[in-house]
Amino acid sequence: MTSFYSPAQRALQDRFGATKLADLMTQAIVHAEVQEDERAFIESRDMFFLSTVDAAGQPTCSYKGGDPGFVRVVDLRTLAFPVYDGNGMYLSAGNIAATGKVGLLFIAFDTPHRLRVQGTATVQAEDPLLAAYPGADLIVRVAIDAMFVNCSRYVHRHSRVAASPYVPRTGCETPYATWKRIDLVQEALPPRDAGKTVRAGGTITMEEYAAKLMAGEA
Repeated sequence: MTSFYSPAQRALQDRFGATKLADLMTQAIVHAEVQEDERAFIESRDMFFLSTVDAAGQPTCSYKGGDPGFVRVVDLRTLAFPVYDGNGMYLSAGNIAATGKVGLLFIAFDTPHRLRVQGTATVQAEDPLLAAYPGADLIVRVAIDAMFVNCSRYVHRHSRVAASPYVPRTGCETPYATWKRIDLVQEALPPRDAGKTVRAGGTITMEEYAAKLMAGEA
């Protein structure tokens, strides 16, 4: 799979004598269809990291969280996940709309174990899967180009404490985001947030929000 590597990657492999090893790795672990154990791993995750790039080549990396199973294996070559309400910047979704190039990193910190996925994504507001995700605004579908496990020796072991109460769930009201109560953002909030700050207890200052954030209360 020589096309898997860019010229710059090849140059570093040559410099450190790793070209043969890199070729062996692609032959041994890189593939484009989800294996059964990988399906189970992906659909058991409640978070992953998403990297995207815009039309100018500017990258960004985001944490995506939800309940276990919020990332679905639609078929052997396709993953899907929801886009929930965020800070209004739409960095990841906008990048996907512009270039479609994505990287996903799934990690189990307690094992540890990690799985990388590279692909081409689309983002849609009319996707039929939208009804399956309460509180979702958009659905991202990823056409898998390559996926592979990574050595986990540098992954620090952590244990899960609790699920986020902010993940939208059927049958319960999602708490209002604390940062949306900051006085400075009130006039910029979208129409769907009208009146919610008052119902949540009123505005707070940036300093009060920072204190809540540092205390793990936001």
